[in-house]
Amino acid sequence: MSERPLFLMTDPGCFDVSYQINPWMKPDAWRADPQARLAAAKHASAELKRALVGLGAEVETVGAVLGLPDLVFPANAAIVLDGRALLARFRHPERQGEEAIFREVFTRLKRRGLIHDLVDFPEGVFQEGAGDAIWDAERRLFWAGYGPRSSRASLAVIEKAFGHPVVGIELASERYYHLDTCFCPLAGGKLLYYPAAFTPAALAAIHARVPEALRIEASDAEAEAFCVNAVNLDSRIVMARAPQSLKRKLAAHGYSVTEVDLAPFILSGGAAYCMTLRLDRESRPSRAIIAAE
Repeated sequence: MSERPLFLMTDPGCFDVSYQINPWMKPDAWRADPQARLAAAKHASAELKRALVGLGAEVETVGAVLGLPDLVFPANAAIVLDGRALLARFRHPERQGEEAIFREVFTRLKRRGLIHDLVDFPEGVFQEGAGDAIWDAERRLFWAGYGPRSSRASLAVIEKAFGHPVVGIELASERYYHLDTCFCPLAGGKLLYYPAAFTPAALAAIHARVPEALRIEASDAEAEAFCVNAVNLDSRIVMARAPQSLKRKLAAHGYSVTEVDLAPFILSGGAAYCMTLRLDRESRPSRAIIAAE
């Protein structure tokens, strides 16, 4: 496997907002000018890919499929670590057709040696991929969201599949329906998150593991701009257009922001993290962690 970060993205050629399965989805806004919206979506996706490649990443692209507009959010396709892919089971019928498509994609990636093993959730256990199970490289554990989309029963399956601790954190709002909309571990052990998206017990679990000095709280406006739904590569963070307040916070902690106008995808309730799936994550600790132990 390449030493460069490797991401999966999807061709947005069949993207639209034609149904509503989260509070952000705006079918009426899309239908007002679908051709212009689609053109903007294609441009936005290309700009996101360009930003990632500019930061040294490689991108594999999934073909568009008519009738599966949310295929553009491959973060929900699977949890991937150490070459193993635990394939998602979607809660809503509108997205369940993606399961067969992504299974074919991962089967092809396996033939190429980019993935080594495919694992399934049991029937009836919903879990929507890396959007609800985020690997924390510094702490060597998964943060796993549950509630609106993923089942609490998925936590034990994730732990068994990967052999690493799983910290379950319950999401308190349908507005922040996946963990990746409100929670972003950063290189160096810091955390960008939106506290209002979590139950008191979930916040207690976060605070028990992430000291206050390492926590960067997003405001209402910053979270609503889908800026917590971001891709982090070392000290660089790729995100939707961000309020100046957030850029200042992140700069104070040593991070720089690359902004991409992802407005067409925010109409569907997704942004930079949703639109990508990291394929090359490994659980072995970094040299920095080894040196500190």
